[in-house]
Amino acid sequence: MKYHKAPKQLDEREKLRKFRELDDAFAQALRQLEDPNSDFDIPTGPPVRSLAALEEDDATERLEERARLFEARLKELMSEYGQSETALSTLVSTLVTFGLWPENRSPDITEI
Repeated sequence: MKYHKAPKQLDEREKLRKFRELDDAFAQALRQLEDPNSDFDIPTGPPVRSLAALEEDDATERLEERARLFEARLKELMSEYGQSETALSTLVSTLVTFGLWPENRSPDITEI
């Protein structure tokens, strides 16, 4: 029975040795991370984007969606009323000329 206790004691010593090795390696890694002159390469994820950048992207997406909806609705109406692109261009230029449609601005879209 005494022989069974000796391997157990060695096993505990081995566990303690491995723990100390891990602890030392972890401490060394932390020191490398804290050292500003360290060339330790840490993989990181994509950069964090600011709230302003996210809001700007959302605004851009909304404008693009608005333009897409306007173009789709315009084509539907042109098809429904049998108007060509030339006729539409003439109409828009006339409205702009007389100040009835501000330049560089699409009219507001209302849901039907």
